Amino acid sequence: MILYYNVSMNLSKQIEAVLFWKAEPVNIGKLAELLGSDVATVRSALVELETMLAGRGLTLVQTPDEVMLGTSKDMSTLIEKLTKDELSRDLGKAGLETLSVILYQGPITRAEIDYIRGVNSQFIIRNLLIRGLVERVENPKDARSFLYKITLDTLSLLGISKIEELPEYEIVRKEIDAFRNSKVADIQMPNVQ
Repeated sequence: MILYYNVSMNLSKQIEAVLFWKAEPVNIGKLAELLGSDVATVRSALVELETMLAGRGLTLVQTPDEVMLGTSKDMSTLIEKLTKDELSRDLGKAGLETLSVILYQGPITRAEIDYIRGVNSQFIIRNLLIRGLVERVENPKDARSFLYKITLDTLSLLGISKIEELPEYEIVRKEIDAFRNSKVADIQMPNVQ
């Protein structure tokens, strides 16, 4: 019994770390696969983690198939204030850059956005999601990731009715595609001198 408790405690801590790192919903089956466990054991560890988080600032948010970390309802006033403060600030250069990548290349994965920008875009994407400028949809090619795309509200704010009305839309898409293809070629066939 003690051995199971230690393994379970370790698993619940691992789940907490993964959920914190991902900062988005994770499929419970995928979580089990990532941690080399089975779904029943992961579900048991989730119950344990939920108990460990009781009375704290974080909580588990769950559906039958997915789980993520969220803020507890006791913190709603604080989080509401922080969200209002964050939404009242300008997007900034990084926000505009990320929004532009999604506008011209979306729907696109976070990994692709990071690759194009050359930096981690997780915080910026979260900011854009909170503002309702982008939305996350399932990736039909890879259930482990999401795609990010522009919302209709963003198009409306920009004063356009469809994405193709963006300035130099086709030219910019071709330039980004050429950049991405050249990077893939560099990876596949390094320049030998």
